[in-house]
Amino acid sequence: MQKTIDLLQSKGELRIIETPLDIKLEIPHLAYAEVKKHDGGKALLFTHPVDKESGKKFDMPVVMNLFGSYRRTELLFGREVEGVASEIEKLLHMKPPQGFKEKIGMLGDLFAMKDIFPKKIPKRGSCQEIVKQGDEVNLYDLPILTTWEEDGGPFITMGQVYTQSLNGEVVNLGMYRLQVYDKNHLGMHWQIHKDSSHFFDQYQREGKKMPVTIAIGGDPLYTWCATAPLPYGVNELLLYGLIKKESPKLVESLTTPLYIPEDVDFVIEGWVDTAKLREEGPFGDHTGYYTLKEFYPELEVSAITHRKDPYYLATVVGKPPLEDKYMGWATERIFLPLLKTNAADLIDYHMPENGVFHNLILAKMKPLYKGHAKQFMHIFWGSGQMSFVKHALFFGEDAPKLNNYEALVTYALNRFLPKCLFISEGITDALDHSSPESLVGGKLGIDFTASYSPIAPASIDSSVLLEQLRALIPDITGATQYMRHTANPITVISVKKTGALKKKFSALEALSSFLRIVIFVDEEKNDIHNPYMLVWRVTNNIDAARDIYRSESIVAIDGTTKTSLDGFEREWPGDVECTPSVVEKLKSLDLWDLDPKLEKKYQL
Repeated sequence: MQKTIDLLQSKGELRIIETPLDIKLEIPHLAYAEVKKHDGGKALLFTHPVDKESGKKFDMPVVMNLFGSYRRTELLFGREVEGVASEIEKLLHMKPPQGFKEKIGMLGDLFAMKDIFPKKIPKRGSCQEIVKQGDEVNLYDLPILTTWEEDGGPFITMGQVYTQSLNGEVVNLGMYRLQVYDKNHLGMHWQIHKDSSHFFDQYQREGKKMPVTIAIGGDPLYTWCATAPLPYGVNELLLYGLIKKESPKLVESLTTPLYIPEDVDFVIEGWVDTAKLREEGPFGDHTGYYTLKEFYPELEVSAITHRKDPYYLATVVGKPPLEDKYMGWATERIFLPLLKTNAADLIDYHMPENGVFHNLILAKMKPLYKGHAKQFMHIFWGSGQMSFVKHALFFGEDAPKLNNYEALVTYALNRFLPKCLFISEGITDALDHSSPESLVGGKLGIDFTASYSPIAPASIDSSVLLEQLRALIPDITGATQYMRHTANPITVISVKKTGALKKKFSALEALSSFLRIVIFVDEEKNDIHNPYMLVWRVTNNIDAARDIYRSESIVAIDGTTKTSLDGFEREWPGDVECTPSVVEKLKSLDLWDLDPKLEKKYQL
């Protein structure tokens, strides 16, 4: 990590905060504001973290926002991200050589691959210079952050979680949030679809405890590899070797059989009793909502080791945009060639950060026959972590670039008819709060590859439209129109609900000459003139099988909070929001320098 700090400082990418700040709320709130700057801000080094509640001062700095810009992400990779994707694509399409020259060329490629495999070294690593075991173990000696006011406690947010199958033949590196319960117990938030959860099931069936080792810090690429959506059984550290062109050097944990990179900053080792579960959460997560309390496995820590001068690495999650935007961008680019192996006519795909990855994906393809886009939807919904995607929009090869949102939306709305919608059902991410039941919910696909010629509605002033809408549905409090220059303008309506909106959708037909796409949101906590956050809100809040109404001319979407009024029986979580007193404290210290316009836009 010291090399990373030196690199970022030499490139003008590091902001050093020497003012003592609390690990509870103050440090994460400042990091939350920093990454929301136009350029992603700078990496942050907090040199004097403190725990004001206990009076403890930490002698280990906290590092945040390492990946918080495109430039920094590529600095940490040590190369262009697109170059990694090209290399993977070349490997996937490697063919038997024809002739002597091709054989010689292939030997060079194969020789270069010798360094992608992890190497185990038979000695202690620099991560084991300081060792604490037994009664010496104390998680509170680490500056573990409490990010949000309603969080269940401190959480490790950038832990590399190393696990292995019961027989030891398959290893996994993942990233899961880890709640600190006390000095030697952590909550293991590995969701039911994750590899570590599958390993847990194996140990549980045999009635055995499961070893886990958690690393923090070291080369930041280890942390990114922990987030990589590789197929089951593939060691994520192979990606490190492929990208860095050097083998990661591994050492064995002191109290578990697991191997970790020898140069990480901290190592937390322990065992999970598979017969016990413990309540975990709540936690303000990357969806921008709190995930609620649920039962997850508990780790009993058997050892903590670290370097002599360690850095504690953390991230902050909540409403977009955040550091995961840039980590996700690298994932998106690097894994495009692998996605193409299942969908050969896929041209490109893109995950807008305000769709929080699993809520919205845009894809461009070469349609070859009728129904091809729907086939692609099924491929996506059946491919690894893509299966968690709730809303998938498919465009033809003549569409604008997928990140040129203005042009892309114009293209889409000028060819859209209600029959372009495809609603299905499938698994959802454990963090999804809007489906009627946990882990299963509605999926929405939209096929924009066919070129229809929709008829534009008659033009109407928004104030006049609002008056007519309120006459039909008294709950309506506001309305505005987007993309009025297209054949399918979008009308966004705010409401104070007194009943299920679904029962009132049909009333919109009386205004079908003026309406095409209608989206409802709650008046509370929404600005109908802020499209960035509206996309975030609506893609979070809808279940396609329940919340979409379509007739021959109108599509209506209910993006409101669901309650008993809607027949919704699950608990609906609250928004992740900054604590005002903490923000004011940071401003009084002249540390919070986020443009007030961005504070308002991103609804801090």
